[in-house]
Order: sequence, then C-alpha cells, then structure tokens
Amino acid sequence: MARVGIREWLALAPVFASGELARFGGDGNGPLTRFEADFSAKFGTGHVLTVSSGTGALIAALAAAGIGPGDEVLVPAYTWIATAGAALAVGAVPIIVEIDETLTMDPADILRKITPHTRAIVPVHMANMVCDMDSIMQIARQHGLVVIEDACQAVGLTYKGVRVGTIGDAGAFSFNQFKNMNIGEGGAVVTDDDRLFARARMYHDIGALFRGHLDNANEPPMLGINLKASQIQGAMLNVQLKKLDPMIRRMRRRYDAIAEILSASNAMRIGPHNDRDHAAGLHVIFDTAEEARAFAAENKRGVYRPYDSSRHVYSNWLPVLDQRTANPKMNPYAWASRKIEYSPDMCPRSLDILKRTCRIGLGENYPLPLMTYFARRMVRQRPASKGSLVYAT
Repeated sequence: MARVGIREWLALAPVFASGELARFGGDGNGPLTRFEADFSAKFGTGHVLTVSSGTGALIAALAAAGIGPGDEVLVPAYTWIATAGAALAVGAVPIIVEIDETLTMDPADILRKITPHTRAIVPVHMANMVCDMDSIMQIARQHGLVVIEDACQAVGLTYKGVRVGTIGDAGAFSFNQFKNMNIGEGGAVVTDDDRLFARARMYHDIGALFRGHLDNANEPPMLGINLKASQIQGAMLNVQLKKLDPMIRRMRRRYDAIAEILSASNAMRIGPHNDRDHAAGLHVIFDTAEEARAFAAENKRGVYRPYDSSRHVYSNWLPVLDQRTANPKMNPYAWASRKIEYSPDMCPRSLDILKRTCRIGLGENYPLPLMTYFARRMVRQRPASKGSLVYAT
C-alpha cells in the first residue's frame, strides 16, 4: 500500500489556489493532463483516461469495447466483486473461471468456460500476482475475444518486461487507498486503440457531447455516465506516480529476501508466479487448510489466508450468485436468453487453493531487516511436516 505524505499535501495547494478543480476547465493543462501524459510515457501506452475509481475504469473499458446484453464475460473466482459487477453494469453476465496456484485465472479453465456467447476475458492481476498473459492473449486471439486487464491490484508491475494493464485491448487501474498508487479513490483506463479510447472518454462523461472534443475517431456521440476524476486527484497522482517504481523495487527486494528465508522450511512451499524474476507478491501453500489456518493465526501481522478475505472469494458474492439487481426489469440475466447457473461450490479447485494458501505481506514501507526478522520468526514457529519443500516455479 502506497503512503500519502507532505508532498501530496503540497501538490494540492496550487490546485486550490487556481480554483479550477473540475476535470474540464481552465486552459486544459491541469494536473490531470500532466498525469495522463506522464503515465502514458512511463507505461508505454497510447491513451490514458483518468476516472473516478477502478470499478469505473472496468465499466468504461467494457462499455467502450461494446460489451453488453447477451454477452458473457469471463472473470476469475478470486478477485474483488467489482470485476464481476462491471460486467453486469454494462448488461453482460459474468462467467466465473477457476484460478490456479498463482492465484490468478487458470488458462485451462478459460478454454472450458468459453461458449458461443463469450465476448471478453477480464484477467485480474491479483494482489501483485500477474496473470499468464501469453496463454490468455493466445486464447483470446484464437477465439476473437476482447481482453480487458484488471490491473487494479498490480499497478506498475510487469509481465515479461511489459507493464500489466497494457497487454490486452484495454487495461483498468485503481488508485484506491489500498493500491500501489494511493489517492483514496481513483482509477484509469489505458489502451492503444483510438476508437476504444474515444468511446471510453465519451462514456465516462455524460456531458462529452458539449466538451468540443474533435478527436473522437469518427465515433458518433454516445451517451454515458459520470465517472470523471477531478484536478485534486490529478495533483496527488502526479506525486504518487513518482513514488511508484521506487516502491516496487522495495517490494522486489523484500520478496527475494523473505522467499529465501521461508524456503528453509519444509512445512510450506513458495507459491508459483507467472514471472518469478519480477515477482512482487508472495504467498505460501500448505498441504491442508488446517495448516494454513494455523499459520495465519500464529502470524497475525502481515499474514492472512485469502479464503478468509470473503469479499474477494466468488462464493460470497451473494448478489451475483442470487442474480439480483436493483430492478428486475433491468436484470442482465433476463437479457441472456439462456439459463446462467451459479453455486457456491462451482469452482472447487479455487476454494481448495485459497483455503491452503497464506499471503505474506512484504512490508515495503518498513526496513528490510525488520521484515527478514519476521520471516525468520515465521520459520521458527513452524514444525517440520512429512513432505519436503518444493519451490514452485
């Protein structure tokens, strides 16, 4: 989690003094414009659109890609409920896909879940664990599917040298308080597709028709909603962007140091990663759920079992499982023209993995010696098990 400090506070003063707080106004060269240009350059993406939240970014990207009623969107079993909710927000229905031991979407189950109605895949780079994007992009291209990367929980991370969120047709980022860039709430859509960007910009601003934009890729005016960010958010983002890569380097150093220490224990194994050389998210896997539960109880600070984080596990998404929306006449499941079935046990492998896994906080805002001390204490507290350690790759 990125910290907020005096630099963000100082960056706000000129914005308040100018009185130009809204997205559109002034000379068009406010903090948001500068942020989008710098983010685009750092991430190597053609277009950046700052929005009000990561959820808003997902919704705008899906709407811009033309995803809507009757469509199926593949989402992983382990993610914040907004990934599934975004599909419903544009009238599509989420189809829940198993995860593998990387805690990200399992490409093999993607293939099993594709139907003639599938239009998009939303791989989630969960908790700084990056997806197997080579496999996912190959599947998407073979089946003519749109890929909207949910990089909300992995801002700034790379997959084989490329920033996550910039690999698919579009990417969504979050700048929520608990993310790698933190302004309380905020988000961004990125894409290299001119038409998709034009549509996302119109969709995120219900008043886009009146803004005088002249570069809408020949797209006719489209009615949207209000997902706009403010110049206050832009000012904070400019500071946070400068902090991002140094923080990720700290996370990387702590990953390597802690993983090496934990590897000395044969009571657990280091979870696999789809890009081990650039890993910045650490988890360990046990043989049984009981061992994982005990480990989390022994190390209450900085360790938790993903299964216990109920809001991120599909089996607790009650409005989705119950197919309940605000108004039954606006329910996307009725528009699907076929029966969509969910059950709490529909992804048994995901539930098993989550129950046997513990995530390890890297403590990027704490001294490295302190984090290695905690890691050694974790190892000392664990009794040896019958199985031998496997350092997964």
